[in-house]
Amino acid sequence: MNRIGKIKHNVSMTKDQNKRSSCPVSCALDILGDKWTLLVIRDILFKDKQHFRDFLASPEKIASNILSDRLKKLEECNIISRQRDPLNARRVIYTLTEKGKDLSPALHALIHWGAKYDPESNKQPCSMQHTGRMSET
Repeated sequence: MNRIGKIKHNVSMTKDQNKRSSCPVSCALDILGDKWTLLVIRDILFKDKQHFRDFLASPEKIASNILSDRLKKLEECNIISRQRDPLNARRVIYTLTEKGKDLSPALHALIHWGAKYDPESNKQPCSMQHTGRMSET
């Protein structure tokens, strides 16, 4: 086995070792359960953000190294895809895959839950438009 094969094998072993259980909630949290991942998905799904700089401009102020890590993780998990921007070859466009789009109902539920139970979230309420997109009102 060559060196590259060993590295790939070790990476997959590490992922398996980090899996807490086979519970679907636990498996989802292994991918989505950190402070930033769902915010990146929110920005693509509801705020039409596509570029690295777009995500950095979000009000939560994610650090560039953390954003880079989350985008890589989401791409590895087939939740987002990455393509060269046809208008600017130096830029990349991030879009949701089918798997990523399937998170929409979960994010809608979190939006409604957050608005209902966190009075701070009502200072800048979100509304659903006919397109299913979210906008600040």
